[in-house]
Amino acid sequence: MKLVIIVPCYNEEGNIHQFLSRTEDVVREYDCRIIFVDDGSTDGTLNVLKALAATNPRIYYVSLSRNFGQQLALKAGYDHALDADCVVCMDADLQHPPAAIPAMVDKWAEGYEVVCGIRRGPDKGTTSFGNRLASRLFYRVINRFAEHAIIPNAPDFRLLDGQVVKALSGFGEQGLYLKGIIPWMGYRQATVVFDVGVRQHGRSRYSLLKLLSLSMKAFVSGSIAPLRLSVAIGAVFAGLSFCYGFYALYMHLFTEETVAGWTSIIASVLFIAGIQFLLMGVMGEYIGRTLMEVRRRPPYLIRERNI
Repeated sequence: MKLVIIVPCYNEEGNIHQFLSRTEDVVREYDCRIIFVDDGSTDGTLNVLKALAATNPRIYYVSLSRNFGQQLALKAGYDHALDADCVVCMDADLQHPPAAIPAMVDKWAEGYEVVCGIRRGPDKGTTSFGNRLASRLFYRVINRFAEHAIIPNAPDFRLLDGQVVKALSGFGEQGLYLKGIIPWMGYRQATVVFDVGVRQHGRSRYSLLKLLSLSMKAFVSGSIAPLRLSVAIGAVFAGLSFCYGFYALYMHLFTEETVAGWTSIIASVLFIAGIQFLLMGVMGEYIGRTLMEVRRRPPYLIRERNI
């Protein structure tokens, strides 16, 4: 069995040595290599990777030309692991415990082609209550609209069979969202539960704005349901507007109780206008994503690599 571990890195200079020490202890029995993907780090991450690769034949690195984001960094790693029997992707901060890798490999040996790591409980040590609440709400909402359900509490800690990796190499889209693409691809899937480890150095790079951006990417890349919802909302408010128009006409022609003033009219106009701008924003997001895709630019660019 040829195992490849993909580790996206962004400013992880302080975590790499400890990550490598703990991981090599676990995978020593496998024919394994580790591919670190430097996602445009601004610290000494790349220098650390070069030094390790020069002395350890198991270590390889791919350095991207700038920060393309975790999803495309993972894609770059997968594209360099097409000869593997199975591929594990995980973070370098040790919150994805290397000790869970043998359990994933065992599931793969049973015939499962996708093995997802599932957090045993909420990540209370490193994530705020607000972020945990937003995460639960996100999964609940997106699975209402997604064509293929996304597993809650499943980070980008998974094992893919080599066949799945080769199939994934054909995806060249800019708005890549692997948590949505993997369920869409099908294959036999299993899960492995793990306890979230403690981050050794630094802090999470996912700010609130980045999480919101990733959430929007998840919505527009996995389904056109928001567009259909826009049509439904537009139809409902159009129907209400017609009803109110008939009511106003009736009050004017057949009664003497026509309401004086503009308060109700202004409130209605502003409310409907707000809904229209919201729906236009949803459609604009899809149009913008379409523009990005039709440009046919490569999803990432490589500055240097030793593989």
